[in-house]
Amino acid sequence: MISFELLAEEGVVIVEPSGPLQEEDFKTLAARVDEYLEKEGNLQGLLIHARSFPGWESFGAFLSHVRFVRNHHRRIRRVAIAADGAIPSLAPRLAGHFVSAEIRHFPYSELEAAKEWAANG
Repeated sequence: MISFELLAEEGVVIVEPSGPLQEEDFKTLAARVDEYLEKEGNLQGLLIHARSFPGWESFGAFLSHVRFVRNHHRRIRRVAIAADGAIPSLAPRLAGHFVSAEIRHFPYSELEAAKEWAANG
């Protein structure tokens, strides 16, 4: 399950997973992001704030996640990952092969720095 907040003025979406990701999470997120993109053209940034990656509830949820990335990655300039652990620190190098956004890792506690970078680089 994820919650998210779209900071329209900054052009940043903050996503916070709190349990296994569900198909509906990505449908809801995509609808809100698409509404913003219609008006503004692009997002400055996407910020993922999570203590750890919760995984997916189902294979359908995984596919929804892949579709969200595929349909939106060219319209998001930066992805900030504010999370602790080894996997999030590797994410910029791994995801860089699949998305066009600039990606940067921050410690979980540095939410404000990650938000600032996602909005302004």
